[in-house]
Amino acid sequence: MSITAVVGAQERLIEVAPEVEVRAPVAASAAEAKAFRPYDPDQVLLLSPVLSEWVPEGDLAHFVSDLVEGALDLSAVYASYESERGFPPYDPRLMLKLLLYGYANGVCSSRALERSTHRDVAVRMLCSGQHPDFRSIARFRLRHLEALSELFVQALRLCAEAGLVKLGRLALDGTKLRASASRHKAMSYERMTKKESELGAEIAELRAKARALLAEAAATDAAEDELYGADRRGDELPDELASRESRLQRLREAKESLEAQASERERRRRGALAAEGREPRTPPSGRDPFAPKPTDQRNFTDPESKIMKTSDGSFHQCFNGQAVVDSEAQVVVAAELSARAPDAEELEPCLEQLQENLEQAGAELPDDAKLLADAGYFSEGNVEAAKRHGLDPHIATGKPKHGEQSPPPRGRIPAGATAKQRMARKLRTSEGRSAYAKRKVVVEPVFGQLDTVQSARRLLLRGKAAARAQWRFNCAVHNLLKLHRAGGLGLLAAG
Repeated sequence: MSITAVVGAQERLIEVAPEVEVRAPVAASAAEAKAFRPYDPDQVLLLSPVLSEWVPEGDLAHFVSDLVEGALDLSAVYASYESERGFPPYDPRLMLKLLLYGYANGVCSSRALERSTHRDVAVRMLCSGQHPDFRSIARFRLRHLEALSELFVQALRLCAEAGLVKLGRLALDGTKLRASASRHKAMSYERMTKKESELGAEIAELRAKARALLAEAAATDAAEDELYGADRRGDELPDELASRESRLQRLREAKESLEAQASERERRRRGALAAEGREPRTPPSGRDPFAPKPTDQRNFTDPESKIMKTSDGSFHQCFNGQAVVDSEAQVVVAAELSARAPDAEELEPCLEQLQENLEQAGAELPDDAKLLADAGYFSEGNVEAAKRHGLDPHIATGKPKHGEQSPPPRGRIPAGATAKQRMARKLRTSEGRSAYAKRKVVVEPVFGQLDTVQSARRLLLRGKAAARAQWRFNCAVHNLLKLHRAGGLGLLAAG
């Protein structure tokens, strides 16, 4: 074989890059001539093998890690792991760090938390390079919901030890928390009654059609197979009929629940009237007082939530979240939740929880502790309840017009003054006016911070118990963020 043939064969076996025409460089513009810092996306880096060194000192991730490792009591979490069988679960410390850091940064959904274990350096450090899937995260949160809720008391204790809680001035307020349910999935009692009759008639008609079809289908096996399919017996309920029966059953259950609630509500009302020596009156419309009102509603997605008016004037399925906030550093000292829209009924449960929280945190109210609340909480019973809990109540009796200034009171308190008149007079004094003026700047910013940082006004879990646990966990994270920004766990050592 000639040399030329050999070279030709080699060129066919070896890929040879085509020649590239080299052009003369074009003069750079003024912007291109600017010197920038070196940037090489393909540069090989020698990173520290210690994950904690990837995150700068003082970062929130280090605070969360130190908190879980040494400051929080996780015995309630570990107590639920009794069986040694099955595949080993993720370490509770890892999962708790992930949840705390995620909520503190507004990452609350389990899928978003899973993504952060791949994308966020701080989360990778907290998880030690492990990547819990979203199902594991959701199951952990649901399994330990009560334990996560009780972290609120531990966070309060840490803030108290760090000097962030003085308890001299407390402000109480509520906010409507959007439930994980649509208002369009709610139905009134009147509409339920009408729909029940309609569905009953539709089901009767469908049953008649189904019986006629079954009788006709029994003529021959071939016709039966053609009508129902070879894999079906032929006596099953049609899908349309089964669906309607299921809807009718849900409607009846919802009606029974509303009727039970209305009956219990009327019994409580009559008991309260009897205690006052008063006789109950029959409703003007002649409606049975033990039956639900036509406008009473129940939601099929989250039956425990209620339609409430929110701050923007619209109506949504909500729960009523309550918070008692200390004025020193805006630390939440009590967090409660109910399915009642009015705030007046929530004052005493909040004060009872406040007393329990302070006992567990080892803190006490000072003798001159004040409670500030808006007009939605005023009642003579609430004034007495605040006094019983060792608080000097400053509760507005009405909403003044913008810029309106009431003159300070003169002379002695009239002998026959009612509790409302006494409170209104108290808030017109210079001391009362000065104390109540602090209410807005103490409690209302906390709701804004909770919503901005954690989207806490939109609940992820359904049911009152789960919603309450989430609200308390949100408030616990809020308190821990206050501790971190004030100096972290170093404040405990200094104290």
